[in-house]
Amino acid sequence: MKSINDINFKGKKVLVRVDFNVPLDENKNITDDTRIRESVPTIKKLINDGAAVIMMAHFGRPTKGGFEEEFSLIPIIKHASELIGKDIIFSQDIFGEKSIEVCKNLKDGDVLLLENIRFYPEETKGDLAFAEKLSKLGDVYINDAFGAAHREHVSTATLAKFFPNDKYFGLLMEHEVLNLQKLMNNPTKPFTAIVGGSKVSSKIDVLKNLIPIVDNIIIGGGMTYTFLKAMGFNIGKSLCEEDKLDLAKELMEEMKKKNTKLLLPIDHLIADNFSNEANRKYTENQTIPNGWMGMDIGEKSIELFKKTILDSKTILWNGPMGVFEMSNFSKGTFSLAEFIAQSTENGAFSAVGGGDSVAAVHLSGYAEKMSYISTGGGSMLEYLEGKTLPGIKYILE
Repeated sequence: MKSINDINFKGKKVLVRVDFNVPLDENKNITDDTRIRESVPTIKKLINDGAAVIMMAHFGRPTKGGFEEEFSLIPIIKHASELIGKDIIFSQDIFGEKSIEVCKNLKDGDVLLLENIRFYPEETKGDLAFAEKLSKLGDVYINDAFGAAHREHVSTATLAKFFPNDKYFGLLMEHEVLNLQKLMNNPTKPFTAIVGGSKVSSKIDVLKNLIPIVDNIIIGGGMTYTFLKAMGFNIGKSLCEEDKLDLAKELMEEMKKKNTKLLLPIDHLIADNFSNEANRKYTENQTIPNGWMGMDIGEKSIELFKKTILDSKTILWNGPMGVFEMSNFSKGTFSLAEFIAQSTENGAFSAVGGGDSVAAVHLSGYAEKMSYISTGGGSMLEYLEGKTLPGIKYILE
């Protein structure tokens, strides 16, 4: 993999796919600029080289096949300009005469942002003719949008075909790919995967792919109760996928065959309804009484998981242990963040991915202590499932 740090792009027009799909409030203010900030090192590198930068990005999921004001990138421009340290030129059409002329007249060091690439239906279809037209705007193609790397769209994948000798990962993508390869291809043992979240169904392929690789699997969150019910425990009115009980049994059998240790919560913090103000208490063991639901792991489970995490040399965290968004049920999730940070300080490699896990680790205050936090929930999930991501594949071909 050739890094853009090893190349000087002076005098080149560089098409860069960035991920500016950030959350906005009702007044169109950015509430989390992480994705923009993560793109800055690549853009600054190109500016400092003396390249002209043409940025492509999407925002939301427009459906009308044309301009839709609510999905315009206009609210992004001011803040992105401040972060990059340069005024961004904006073009509201991609193939109109004006845009082509603007691209043609870009000076070295200029930065242009094209309007939402998904205003064109051809983008999401991976249309070759559209990709060819787009390719004529630049001399080089760089993909720095890991959050969209699982999409086989024009700007994230197809476009790379028209730059056989001039296609690269941006610095963010390079960081993601190298860390994921380290995690899945060459992990230092013992390797512990912490898999949480609400449903087994959303993590089936992840679990299947991890079982032969890891030494320990810690399961928490809502999916816990499907496993416990499959083992014959009473789970009260906890979340449970009744149609996945047999699957849970199969996964546990597979773990036995591969000598992968499964750790499930041995006690719970339960509530009488789904509310932060609900009545709550700890169970003595894995059984949850009727009329109550599991909302977080219990104190004994926290201690059990702590030992395994501190003994690990590689840790993957994908999914919270409980309803951490409610303060009364956040202790399990935040405790694990603390243990992972401690293990990392002791030399372990820690990887955090998935929207809820990333939000939780930031809320816990331990984000800076992790080895690697992925910026792409869907992309990381598919990578962990063993799938080939188009945004990676077409660059490496």
